[in-house]
Amino acid sequence: MQAKRIIPCLDVASGRVVKGTKFINLRDAGDPVELAAYYDGEGADELVFLDITASYEKRKTMVDLVRRTAENISIPFIIGGGIKSLEDIAEMFEAGADKVSISTAAVENPELIGKAAKMYGTQRIVVAIDAKKTGPDSWEVYTHGGRKAAGLDALEWAKKVEELGAGEILLTSIDKDGTKDGYDIELTAAVSEAVNIPVIASGGAGSLKHILEALTKGKADAALAASIFHYGQDTIKEAKDYLRKHGVVVRQ
Repeated sequence: MQAKRIIPCLDVASGRVVKGTKFINLRDAGDPVELAAYYDGEGADELVFLDITASYEKRKTMVDLVRRTAENISIPFIIGGGIKSLEDIAEMFEAGADKVSISTAAVENPELIGKAAKMYGTQRIVVAIDAKKTGPDSWEVYTHGGRKAAGLDALEWAKKVEELGAGEILLTSIDKDGTKDGYDIELTAAVSEAVNIPVIASGGAGSLKHILEALTKGKADAALAASIFHYGQDTIKEAKDYLRKHGVVVRQ
């Protein structure tokens, strides 16, 4: 059985880690490089950095952040937010990122997924899907940091990005983001069953039980969490011990 992964998420705005609810109402959570080093030492399997207010002006900030992070940690990390081209992807890999996550650019230019996968390998290309519930068993994809409806069905888009060459899907429920009342298990399970590539569940972690549910009922390959780790509610070690006690295989 493939070991499940625990991945802290660092949402970055203007060089600081922040956390909000449903992509708004941001509050400071610390220095990204310091937090990355802390989570590396704690036993996180990977890290995700998301530049949630990405723009051209902030690109230099993120490149510097990637470079400093790569110098301070040994675990793989994913960088996302504002990545629009092969040049942006190359810049992030050259700075030391292990994987890149594309979302808005993937919707606007689906060919980018295949080109990037061919150039750098499928396993290094993650497509982030931010989805909002629209009805029973129905979710719509949103772009631009969860602000703009894309007119795409989340399940169909997940299948499409796999076909195009994505090696992994970072799936965030906008409805659940930052609420701490649990992941959208329905959405997570539906996407996990629709594709053959790993799915990272994101949005809503408020307890270790929620992580367990995402990895079991939601059938996710990895669980992303922010608030419960950033503010000291739970540690990575506690999460892994809890999961092991409930029969989930996790990495040492």
